[in-house]
Amino acid sequence: MTKIITIGREFGSGGREIGNLLAKELGIAYYDNEIITEIAKRTRFDEGYVQHVMENGPVTMGAMTHGRTFYMGMDPVFEQNNVIYREQSRLVQELAEKSDCVIVGRSADYILRDKDPLRLFIYAEMPHKMERCRKRAPEQENFTDRELKRHIQDVDRRRGRYYQFFTGQTWGDKLNYDLCINTSRASVEEIVTAIAKLAK
Repeated sequence: MTKIITIGREFGSGGREIGNLLAKELGIAYYDNEIITEIAKRTRFDEGYVQHVMENGPVTMGAMTHGRTFYMGMDPVFEQNNVIYREQSRLVQELAEKSDCVIVGRSADYILRDKDPLRLFIYAEMPHKMERCRKRAPEQENFTDRELKRHIQDVDRRRGRYYQFFTGQTWGDKLNYDLCINTSRASVEEIVTAIAKLAK
């Protein structure tokens, strides 16, 4: 039986670290930023642009004018967003068919819903997320507490907008996941051990 685990996560919750360690613990493939790199190759968009679209959500179709006529026209940027999502969906399905794997983000829980994956959502309380971000921040990053909190909220808001736009579902809603885990309550190692037992 194929083992597929998808991980949605709040920014600063440790979801990426959990996914990586879990894949190692189970001896299966791990996919995260590799998906962005491959989409860039397939679409010939710049990798930074692909990442920007995935992190900032879609640009919606805007109103256009022609002379004095007001109408809705296809925005080329909007179409590029759709191209990226379609390729993301195709690639995620290919990876899941290729081997057992852990996939972080990329709306994988929704894209692979017919394959019955173990769908995890990782979250944490704000002080915990801020502390985690501080530990992993580059030296030149000097956010105040207020700025860092706003940054975390902005990232999560954009993730939610992207997820909802393409899936029609609410990001982080417990009904979309099999297990929601608060990383403020246990160490990453303890959480990975528990998930691995559940997944085996």
